[in-house]
Amino acid sequence: MEEEANGNFRRWDELIPDALALIFRNLSLHEILTVVPGVCKLWAKAVAGPYCWQEINIEDWSSRCHPDHIDRMLEMLVRRSGGSIRKLNVSGLGLKDKGIFSFIAEHAGSLQTLRLPRSEITDLVVEQIAWRLSALTFLDLSYCNKMGARALAIIGKNCKSLSVLCRNMPPINSLRKSSPDDEAHAIASTMPRLKHLEIAYQLITVESLREILASCPDLEFLDLRGCWNVGLGPQFFKERYPKLTVLGPVVVDRYDERNDYDWEECSDFSDASEYLAWEFVAGEVGDYYDDDDGSFDEMWDDEGRLEELELRFYEGIDADAALYGWPRSP
Repeated sequence: MEEEANGNFRRWDELIPDALALIFRNLSLHEILTVVPGVCKLWAKAVAGPYCWQEINIEDWSSRCHPDHIDRMLEMLVRRSGGSIRKLNVSGLGLKDKGIFSFIAEHAGSLQTLRLPRSEITDLVVEQIAWRLSALTFLDLSYCNKMGARALAIIGKNCKSLSVLCRNMPPINSLRKSSPDDEAHAIASTMPRLKHLEIAYQLITVESLREILASCPDLEFLDLRGCWNVGLGPQFFKERYPKLTVLGPVVVDRYDERNDYDWEECSDFSDASEYLAWEFVAGEVGDYYDDDDGSFDEMWDDEGRLEELELRFYEGIDADAALYGWPRSP
C-alpha cells in the first residue's frame, strides 16, 4: 500500500511480453486463450504473439477433444510461435490430414522436444519429414501403431543429437508395423547417444536388449516394464551396468509413480457435455477494443479462422479413459 501511495508500484499491464508469457504458462490452455485476452489489449497481444507459444503442451486437451479440432488448434498455436517453438506435446494426430506432420516439421527449426503419443504417423511420413527434425533431443512416439523399425532407423540417422526416446507400446498389439526386435535393432544401430530409453511392453529378446546396451554406452535410464521375454534380474544390471537405472521387466504398478497423472477437468466431444465456446479463439476478441487501423483484428485473424472450434469440459472420467491407463512417459 505504501508503494502504491508513493507511485512506485509496478503495473501488470506494463510488463514486457516475454515476462508476461512466463506468467501465463502457469495457466491452463483454456484460460490463456479465452480469459487473458479480455483483460487488456497488451495481454491480448502477448498471447497472440510468439512469447507464450515457445512451449506448446496440448496433450490433455487433444486426447479428449474432437479429432477434427486438433489440427486447427495446433496450426494456430504453432503459427503464433513464429518459428521459435522449442517443445511440442500433442496426442492423437491422425492421417485424415497428412499435412499436419509436414506442417510441424516446417516450423521445427528450434524444436528440441517432440511428443506425439497415440498418433497415426507412418514410416512414409517419417521419411518425408525426419530431415527437418535434426535438432531434436527428446522424442516420444509411444503407442504409434502405424510406424515401425524403418521409421526409427530414419529418425536415428537424421536426429544425431537424440538423447531421449520413448517408444512404449500397449501390452497387446497385433497391428504393429514391425517386430519389437527389429525396432530394437534400429535403435541400437542408429541412436548411440541415447541416455534415456523407454520401451515398456516391447516383447524384445535378451539378444536385442544386449545389442542396445552395447551400442548405447551413455544410457542412464531404461524402462523395461512388461518386457517379459528379457528374463534378466536386477542383479545382472547391478553388476554389469551399475550406473544404469532400470524399471522392470516386472510391472509393479499400472501407473508410473514418477509422473502421476492428474485427471483434471478435460474436454470431451460427446453430445451430452456442456460446453464453453472459445469466443476469443474464433477471432471475436477484436470487438472488445477500438482499433482504427484494423491491425488488431488482423492479428487475431489466424489463417483458417476457428469459428467452429469449441472446447467442451466435463467433470470426472468417461469410460474410454481406461484406454489411456498404460504407463505414461515422464
